[in-house]
Amino acid sequence: MSDNPGPSPDATSDEASDARPASADARSPRRTPRPEARKLDPERSCRRLLEAALDEFAAKGFAGARVQDIADRAGLNKQLIAYYFGGKEGLWNELSRRWTEREESFNKPDAPLDEVMAHYLHEALDDPRGSRLNAWVGLTGSGPETGREDLSDLDRRKAAGEIAEELDTGAVLLLLMGAVAAPVVTPHLVRSVVGMDPQSPEFREFYTEQLRRIVRRLG
Repeated sequence: MSDNPGPSPDATSDEASDARPASADARSPRRTPRPEARKLDPERSCRRLLEAALDEFAAKGFAGARVQDIADRAGLNKQLIAYYFGGKEGLWNELSRRWTEREESFNKPDAPLDEVMAHYLHEALDDPRGSRLNAWVGLTGSGPETGREDLSDLDRRKAAGEIAEELDTGAVLLLLMGAVAAPVVTPHLVRSVVGMDPQSPEFREFYTEQLRRIVRRLG
């Protein structure tokens, strides 16, 4: 996505006007946007704000991402973030909710674990922003509180024999999450260890197959 903070080329005239500096009235504490802002297509505006938020979170972390920068990147007035999402944390929560929905589309109970992990890897390689965002959270210790990870799926797979009895499912999950994130958050190590560009098709094919083999060895 472009770093251009202005409206996208297909923005409506209302969106373009909304991207201009806010008036003194718009800078007031009111959380309701100006009348022209309410003419925007809500679904389209929300989509643009979420994409911009993901870009900013991945580049700067949750704490470092500014509401104004997110709005500028989306080409919209920052009041819309409060109007649609209740603020920066609301953007984060909605991104998390949408990712959970996406996970459910491929992390099926009847899918082999090696196939599921290959899909996670491809998701990370195709769009590294989520892995980078998580790395920022870990490095800075900042971000909205999250509950304890649900291990029930791995516990079920362990009972079915996909994970050996002597292995702890929490430890397995940490190892698998690290394996998926490594090409995105430590690309320099990929180049030094295996001598491949982590963004190349050759690495994608090689690492996917190796990850599948490693996961199958867990059983």
